[in-house]
Amino acid sequence: MICIVNYGMGNLGAIQNMLRKIGAESVVSSNGDDIEKADMIILPGVGAFDNGMKNLERLNLLDILNAKVIIKKTPVLGICLGAQLITKRSEEGSLPGLGWLDAETIRFNFLGDHVNHKIPHMGWNTVTVQKASHIFNTMDEESRFYFVHSFHLACNNPKDILTTTTYGYEFVSSFQKGNIIGVQFHPEKSHKFGMKLLTKFAGFSHNA
Repeated sequence: MICIVNYGMGNLGAIQNMLRKIGAESVVSSNGDDIEKADMIILPGVGAFDNGMKNLERLNLLDILNAKVIIKKTPVLGICLGAQLITKRSEEGSLPGLGWLDAETIRFNFLGDHVNHKIPHMGWNTVTVQKASHIFNTMDEESRFYFVHSFHLACNNPKDILTTTTYGYEFVSSFQKGNIIGVQFHPEKSHKFGMKLLTKFAGFSHNA
């Protein structure tokens, strides 16, 4: 069972619909008991960093998420804002993030020839795989995913970087540290590529 965490800031229906298409059982919930029972967790998100952290705290989900992910090593997939919340902090807000990964969330900062790049980065873009991972081990070289974001991930440990993408400059588009995975793009909006990624996640073991 995959628990899609409902903290009021995600494309919950689209994610669950995609999981249904690949035959993965899921529940959308903000109930700690459902998260405790889950074999895997998806932390979605669209919106502002501080609002996301405030909502998780208001729903009393921080302790249960920390226990499941850090202590019990439950596989977790953060999507867009959900991935950003996994980092230590964001330039968008003032609250600390979950801090599961040694990383920050930073603004796009275009200089020189790239000053005319529009923000947010919106639309389809490719990813370049940077390390071996069950999540991407059979992906096409030209896998394309749908992005909508004004901030991006910055990993302090290069070993955590799973894929990079270029928009004006190269940035981290996904990361993985053991059972902790985050993607800046939206697999639920990325058609066959997103379906394949979620299929891989649904079959993921942190021991693989």
